[in-house]
Order: sequence, then C-alpha cells, then structure tokens
Amino acid sequence: MADRRHRALRALTPRGLRLPGPLSGSGSGDRTANGPAPVDHADGASVIDAAVYADGVRVASPETLAATYRELRARQGRMAWIGLYRPAEAELFSLAEEFDLHELAVEDAITAHQRPKLERYGNTLFVVLRAARYLDAPEEVDFAELHIFTGPDFVITVRHGGAPDLTAVRKRMEADPELLRRGPEAVLYAIIDAVVDGYEPVLAGLDNDIDEIETEVFRGDPEVSRRIYELSREVIEFQRATRPLTGMLDSLAAGFAKYAVDHELQSYLRDVADHVTRTIERVDGYRQLLPEILTVNATLVGQRQNEEMRTLTEASIAQNEEIKKISSWAAILFAPTLIGTVYGMNFDHMPELGWQWGYPFAIALMGTVCLTLYAVFKRRDWL
Repeated sequence: MADRRHRALRALTPRGLRLPGPLSGSGSGDRTANGPAPVDHADGASVIDAAVYADGVRVASPETLAATYRELRARQGRMAWIGLYRPAEAELFSLAEEFDLHELAVEDAITAHQRPKLERYGNTLFVVLRAARYLDAPEEVDFAELHIFTGPDFVITVRHGGAPDLTAVRKRMEADPELLRRGPEAVLYAIIDAVVDGYEPVLAGLDNDIDEIETEVFRGDPEVSRRIYELSREVIEFQRATRPLTGMLDSLAAGFAKYAVDHELQSYLRDVADHVTRTIERVDGYRQLLPEILTVNATLVGQRQNEEMRTLTEASIAQNEEIKKISSWAAILFAPTLIGTVYGMNFDHMPELGWQWGYPFAIALMGTVCLTLYAVFKRRDWL
C-alpha cells in the first residue's frame, strides 16, 4: 500500500523535482539507507508555525518538518499542528508520506482553485474552505483558499491567500487547553468557526456598499451601473464560498456522531451551522436585491432621459415659434422694400413716375400688402 501511494505521489511530481525517500513507516524523518529524509526546510519560508501538543498544551515548537515528525513520534498521545502558507510541492509530498495523505487530496492542495468541500480518505479528513475579508480601501472582497488535513494525531493547514488569520485561532486554542485537549476535531471546528466568523465583517462591508449604491442611484451617478455589476460578481463569488458549507457541515456533523466525537464539539458545530445559514440567507438577499436596484436605476435613467427629451422638445417648439415670428415680420417688411426697389430703378419709360397720384399709389400699395400679410400670418398664429 505504501509503495503504491509513493508511486502515485511520484506521478504528481514535476520533472526535475526530487521527491523525498520512500515511506519507512517509522515517521522519524531521519536519513535511512533507502534514501534521504523528508524535505527539511531550514529557512521555514512556508511553515508559518509548527507545534506539537500533549494533553492540550504545547510541548514543542519545531522549526522544520523533520523535527516536527520526530517530536510527534517521541511519545504517544501527542498531536501536531502544522501551518503552511503556499508551500512547495516537495513539502506537501513530505507531509503526504509522513501522514499517509491521499494523493488526490495532495493534488488538490497543490493546484488549489477548489470549491468548498469535505472528503474522507480512511482516517483522514480533507476540508476545503473559502475564506473572505473585506478590503476597505478598494471597497472589494478578497477571497482566499484554505485546505485542512486532519487525522488521528495531526492537523495540517495550507493557506493560498491572506485570510484567515490562523495565528489568532492557534492562540485561542492554546488559551483553552480543555478545548484543545479534544484533539484534531476541536482544531478543525475552531478553524471553520474562524472562517465563518470572518464572513461577518464582509457582510457589514457589503451592507455599506449597497447603502452607498442606493444613494448613488437616486443621486443620478453615471458610474453606479458599473459598481452594481462589480458588486453583483462579488456576491456571486460569496455565494459560491458559503452555499456548499451547509452540506459540508451536515456531513461533518454526521461524521462526528458516527465516530462518537465529544458531544460539546457537536454542539459547537451546530452553532457554526446556524451562523452559516444566516450568512447564506443574507447573501441570497443581496443576490436578489442588486438586480432590483439595477432595474430601479434603469427606470430612473429612462425617466431622466425622458425629461431631457421633453425639455429639448419644448425648447425646439419655442424656437420654431420664434422662427415663425421672425419669418412673418421679414415677409411683411419685404413687401414695401420690394415695391420701393422697383420704383427706385432709373428707367426713362416708367409711366407711374410722371403720374400725379403715383407716390400715394405706391404708399397705399405698400400698406395694403403689409396689412394683408399681417392678417394672413395672424390667422395662422405666426404672430
């Protein structure tokens, strides 16, 4: 079985990366005749914290994975809690050999980009969570992936993002030896509880964003549609992070009952499930509210456009009325100008020029034309 698992892990290993030696079954991490010991990163670049506990109290703080293995196996009844941040593949392979982790779970932890889920491989649980935190400056939600391996005597956490702050979880557990004494299941509960509690500030941030968006909608901000769209995408991502938790916690609760896990831990887990339910309900509410806000915004934009069109139409009508008046007066004044221009021409043979009543006739003709045009335009409401 160990040889088959080792061959499977080697199949996941990229070319050029040397896998630690074969499973010895001792878990000591020492160099053997069969090959080198598991990877021992002296710099601890990806090992955030590694601790060994006995009866709920930290008894060792190894600086390397190999030292952690040795401390864990030194005495019976101990538990190792190893926290990693974006570890190297070789480190995960080392952990896989030491704790007999399933190759599929290891592959998931390497590639990341998983949805929240719970899988059991023999005595090992593999849990994937999506943590979230609200960033005030850009007003957006940052999602991070957290992988957890738990077994009879170990807890391994693999973070692929900034959240959650597992240092605070570890301090909380170390301050409560009674809880930590309950073993890996208690640590798993505390981590899930921290992830779910971390959703509350995110919900508060989304509430604030929605309030601001509603204000911008009624204020007529032209950029609000873009903000609604971006917030809708964040809410959808939040749904993907929280909705699977209901089924996952149900399965975990069933496992706690099946394997006779401490009843108090089962009660704690039910409390977390209640928080998850409330979170999902609020996120679902956001998902329904944002399209309605977008519809209201579209309606208000349409009304504003209608108002602008009506204003433009009224201005156009008023302009047409003014043009009518100007055109009417121009036509009226054009008539005497035309008559005066005709009789102002210097021709010898113009009978009216020698006529005694020529001048009164021209004046009367001008007046008659002007009055006629005025009457016509007045009847058509151009004046």
